[in-house]
Amino acid sequence: MLNIWNNLDWSVLTDALMSVVPVLICLTLHECAHGYVALRLGDTTARDMGRLSLNPLKHFDIMGFVMMAFAGFGWAKPVPIDMRNFKNPKAGMAMTAAAGPAANVLISVLCLFLYGLFWRLSLRSQAGYYLVSGILRTAGMSLSFAVFNIIPIPPLDGSKVLYSFLSEDSYYKLMRYERYGMIILLVLVLSGAIDSTLGRAVDWALDKLWVFAELGDRLGNLF
Repeated sequence: MLNIWNNLDWSVLTDALMSVVPVLICLTLHECAHGYVALRLGDTTARDMGRLSLNPLKHFDIMGFVMMAFAGFGWAKPVPIDMRNFKNPKAGMAMTAAAGPAANVLISVLCLFLYGLFWRLSLRSQAGYYLVSGILRTAGMSLSFAVFNIIPIPPLDGSKVLYSFLSEDSYYKLMRYERYGMIILLVLVLSGAIDSTLGRAVDWALDKLWVFAELGDRLGNLF
């Protein structure tokens, strides 16, 4: 029995545990961005239902959390939006949907800057190493979440942005099939069919945003 435990690869579990805080940050701020933009555009639904909150438990979806922690792509419990409260329902929905991925990109930019600023701490102590690793992990996971969510398959945000360019009749017909999109997404993620494509997209985006890490590094050199 002891040999079985000794032979287990604990790195997967350790890696998942180190992803908990980054995942919660990415998912929570993503959903809050949806709710905040919706509120600014006239829909108070998220606020009225207590979802305009930085409490991660308000946005927690167990399956989406597990997928995000282990696969790097996942989702939170969607913030309730009533597009009828927008002056222009389709445009308002598109802006609200785009706010989530945009927030994740901003999180990545900030984390990359902080990584460049503080990476030297990883050379000084074990605590510094974990702190800097967590910052970089948050940058990568937030960017992964942004890329994943712009896929134009309902209920992901990309579908709501894309559908805003369709006619009213086509838009509402497609939105009726939103619940089937989750099944499609689960199949694609669990089968690994989109891993390589999304991975390349995230790597490309991270390479473009790395300039912010370099900016932080230059600033860190001044101290």
